[in-house]
Amino acid sequence: MRLQILRAAHRTPSPWKNGGGVTFQIAMSPEGADLAAFDWRVSVARVEAGGPFSRFEGVDRLMLVLDGRLELDFAGERLLLDETSSAAVFPGEAEVSALTPTAPVTDLNLMVRRGAFMASLARRAISGSAAVVCQDTTLILGPSPLRLVVGPERRELAPGDVLRIDAARGAVARLNPQEPGDVIVAHINTVR
Repeated sequence: MRLQILRAAHRTPSPWKNGGGVTFQIAMSPEGADLAAFDWRVSVARVEAGGPFSRFEGVDRLMLVLDGRLELDFAGERLLLDETSSAAVFPGEAEVSALTPTAPVTDLNLMVRRGAFMASLARRAISGSAAVVCQDTTLILGPSPLRLVVGPERRELAPGDVLRIDAARGAVARLNPQEPGDVIVAHINTVR
């Protein structure tokens, strides 16, 4: 089992080529891969203007809005996402555009190589303690301070930090937020 805190304060911004926003990478496998060769990738994006999404052939995308309201256009089909919505799941090669938001929107993106990995991304409302059963890779993001215990290991997350848990499939992560709120949980499994 390996635990790693990915601090929000250490993320560097990557402005989009179209000027519509900025991305902050959280984690990628393999580490150091480029956008054409990753197995999976997790990032936070700040959307400030509308426009088409970048295409990722052979990749499944999961997206969850953390702050704000974002309307997506899937070739004429509209989908409105906000801080209460479930994750939008769509193929990376789909024609998707974001309409210009009335205020900047922050979202979490999880992308996995189709056929090699499966993923889930969910928002969990927690008012007391809770448990998460770990998978091949599990990432837990707490918008507010969060204490976690996984086996004998204890970690504390500041707002926006992510705990990455690897090689702990079946282990239980116990979460104790310092205040009620949502916790974001991402699971990534290798297709066997």
